[in-house]
Amino acid sequence: MTRDRNTQHPRTARDEARRAYGQNFLTDPDAVARVVRAARPGPADLLVEVGAGKGALTEALAPRCRELISYEIDRHLVPGLRERLAAYPRARVVHQDFLTAVPPREPFALVGNVPYARTAEIVGWALAARRLTSATFLTQLEYARKRTGDFGHWSLLTVRTWPEVEWRLCGRVERTAFRPVPKVHGGILRLIRRPRPLLADPDQRAAYAHLVELGYSGVGGSLHASLRRACPARRLSAAFGRAGIGRDVVVARVSPGQWVTLVRELTAGSAPNR
Repeated sequence: MTRDRNTQHPRTARDEARRAYGQNFLTDPDAVARVVRAARPGPADLLVEVGAGKGALTEALAPRCRELISYEIDRHLVPGLRERLAAYPRARVVHQDFLTAVPPREPFALVGNVPYARTAEIVGWALAARRLTSATFLTQLEYARKRTGDFGHWSLLTVRTWPEVEWRLCGRVERTAFRPVPKVHGGILRLIRRPRPLLADPDQRAAYAHLVELGYSGVGGSLHASLRRACPARRLSAAFGRAGIGRDVVVARVSPGQWVTLVRELTAGSAPNR
């Protein structure tokens, strides 16, 4: 047992766990309902929950799906969770670090109020899970806005994955909806895996991946200057025009939809210098 510097009160094992795992429990019923609505669970769905915490979101999800698997790393919380879910035989609490879990072999949706410090790792896990149909995360608001273009610019991760995954911002959650109250507000981030990629042709997908990485390299300042290293000038300018992209635009200002149009134009079977 250690002592808190500000209060001089001893910190319990429970306090230490909360600090170690970055726990801010969602307690506001309206916020819970908003996350559930965004996740859109159905009676035939297999749901996996990241970090069940004290179970407010878990209990709201359990009656709305076929099966719920909730991961919780904190051993102090597991008995209370299992007691809270006793009325739902198809809900299971697993005492394990979610990031060490093996994704289900059948289609599943992911939901969770994620620890802010582990958001990138959890999103990476979701993107790598090939049977994932959707992921609905309560994250730091700034992260959710950044990944969905809400600041007016787009991150490399979002653009890189856009042909297969749609990123949506589904709302803001006030920081007072959590206990303890964090310093920042939350955002509801939803990832939806497309049934079919926007670029169905393997050559187009390869070209998209190559050009996106080249564009985000930053060489030349503007996106047009960066892509000139791989594309003839006249053809590139024509494709920019069809995609609605100015020649002086920096890469972060180009939306994923514009990227898809740009690559389709550049990979069309026409002469390089049309």
